[in-house]
This record gives sequence, structure tokens and C-alpha cells, in this order.
Amino acid sequence: MVGLSGNTMFVYFLFTISFGLWVLHASAALQRFTHTPKTDGSLGFLVLGDWGRRGEYNQSEVAFQMGKVGEKLDINFVISTGDNFYDNGLINEHDTAFEESFTKVYTAKSLQKQWYSVLGNHDYRGDAEAQLSPVLRKIDSRWLCLRSFIVDSELTEIFFVDTTPFVQEYYRESDGHTYDWRGINPPKSYINNLLKDLEMALRESTAKWKIVVGHHAIRSIGHHGDTQELISQLLPILQANNVDFYMNGHDHCLEHISDTER
Repeated sequence: MVGLSGNTMFVYFLFTISFGLWVLHASAALQRFTHTPKTDGSLGFLVLGDWGRRGEYNQSEVAFQMGKVGEKLDINFVISTGDNFYDNGLINEHDTAFEESFTKVYTAKSLQKQWYSVLGNHDYRGDAEAQLSPVLRKIDSRWLCLRSFIVDSELTEIFFVDTTPFVQEYYRESDGHTYDWRGINPPKSYINNLLKDLEMALRESTAKWKIVVGHHAIRSIGHHGDTQELISQLLPILQANNVDFYMNGHDHCLEHISDTER
């Protein structure tokens, strides 16, 4: 599910479930973060994707509206579905694009909360590992980006999935770009291990709501269309484990697609 304003996509969700301050704990597989609930047990968060434009292409305008909505909903955190920095990710962990596209744009008081982010295909065109670096968290403590991880509470778990390595055309470089595959090779083993970890986490989850976040659409009527690799490899796992919905970026259009088999 994604939303669009100009060339920058955003969508927000409000859930009366539980989250709060985040804490990192040890996990055998995917790293896990928890939020304690608000005092009334409710949860509010914003979701956006495909945004890092140094304030241009309506990014600043969307950020302003996010600030207003974030204040109204008293959000707990923000989720980014990837393509965090255009056009080719970050050069390194000291790239000024980080502050120019993030810190100096999302300045509203309501947005000074934890940001949970995954990587998109544009992020892999630069130094992908720079976005994962703790150096960025020292520059702006809101930032937390990992390849795949879990944010959980008693009633809800959000599973973040690194979808770019699934897409075969990126390895062929048919789009004329070079991708940073450090930490991914060999891709088949990386994907198999990720799916195994995700399936185990979903199967063991006792959360009432299971939400999965990735960059690429599974199904889409937009420009990029369906992602066949996710249909064949990821979707069956989500269906088998009763995932309530999947949120993504990548296609710059507003879509809400339902599974008629559920």
C-alpha cells in the first residue's frame, strides 16, 4: 500500500495496538526491536517511500503535511520502505545527502521519533552499507536502517524484508546501473536464509496483527508491475502465515490490492 504526492510517496496508518520506546534485544536470526505502547495502549505511525530528494520534487511539501498528520495522530515512529536517497543512494556514510535529504527536511516536532528503514533498489546503487552504519545514527539518532529486521509488541509485529536482492534484472545490470552487493553474495544463499528466518519468525509469532514491509510491490498495476520473484518466493510464506498486509514503495502510485483468496 503506497500513496503519492507529486513524485514523493507517502501513506499513513493509525493502529490502536501497542508500541512505544524502542529497545534492541538479541535474536538468533532477524534483529528485533520493541516499542512499548502509549499509556492508552494505542499506536500511530507514518509510512513513506521513495523520498530522498534534498527537499525537491515535493519532498518538503510532503514533509510539512507529514508533520501536521504526525502531530494529530501523536505518532510513535515512522517507517521508510526504501529508495531513501536518490538517485544513487549515498556515496559513503559522510555523504551530505543524508542531512540534506533527511535531517534538514523532516524537521517537524512530531517527526522527531524513531525512523525504521529498509533499502530500495536506488539505495543499492550507491554505498548500501553506508545507510546501515551506526555513524549515521550519531549524526541523527532517529535513523535506523537494516536489511531485514522485526519491530514488535504484544499485539503487533512488523517484519521488514530486504527485497532488492530478489530481483534478477538488477544482477544483469540491464538498467545500466551497478549495484552494491556486499553482504549479499552468494545471492541464492542470502535469499534462502532470509526466507527461512522470516518464515520461522512469522510462524512463531503470536501477534494479533502481522505486517510485512518491503520496497518492491508483490502485485502492482503501476509502472513496474508485479514482482515475479516475490510472487513465487515471498507471497506463499505470507499467505501460509496469515500476514494481514504488506506495505511497499517502488511504484509511484496509490494502490490498495486485496487477496481474494482470504
